[in-house]
Amino acid sequence: MSDQLQTNLGYTFKRHSLLKHAVTHASFVHEQKLNPLESNERLEFLGDAVLELCISDFLYHRYPEMSEGDLTKKRAALVRESSLASLARDLSIGTFILLGQGEASEGGREKDSILSDVLESIFGAIYLDGGLEEVRALILRLYEPIADKATRSNKDHKTTLQEHLQKISHETAVYSIIKEIGPAHKKIFTAQATHKGKVIGTGKGASKKNAEQEAARMALRGVKI
Repeated sequence: MSDQLQTNLGYTFKRHSLLKHAVTHASFVHEQKLNPLESNERLEFLGDAVLELCISDFLYHRYPEMSEGDLTKKRAALVRESSLASLARDLSIGTFILLGQGEASEGGREKDSILSDVLESIFGAIYLDGGLEEVRALILRLYEPIADKATRSNKDHKTTLQEHLQKISHETAVYSIIKEIGPAHKKIFTAQATHKGKVIGTGKGASKKNAEQEAARMALRGVKI
């Protein structure tokens, strides 16, 4: 596996097979007729739990004045799909993902859902390779620069869009799921945001909620907020 990816991560694997496993998408496994367990989905499951623990511990000690409810909101803002995908882009992770040709041709290397899953898989792989302190060090290095920003601005896109629309209209945005693709356990949803019957934003996500958030984000870009 590429030395460049390890350089980007600031971590050198003792077991390079773990890093390869972490960047192996299910579409590649299916296309190559490999064992389904060779995809990164199990590592993603582990990495998700590791990330939540590390971020929870970080926030607990960083913001001793915050209530449980506020800590939960801050954690959600930091570990949501779009935040993970942004960090993955900063690390150029998309370049190194093993994707099936079909998924790659559909822009899979830039999909938030895939990028976020692979980054979580890498967290799981580092945990197995080097232990909790090694993966904690990487997570803190990635998240400390953005933690205060997320604390100051934790409104979601749907809320921000709603506040804007209330200033100019009595009608709210309406969201609908217009498309679902993929197997039941790995669906990609497409949502549409409309206002007064006009489409103002369209977005995709690994859940209906994430798709609606992305649609709201695209709507906000349209009105330059």
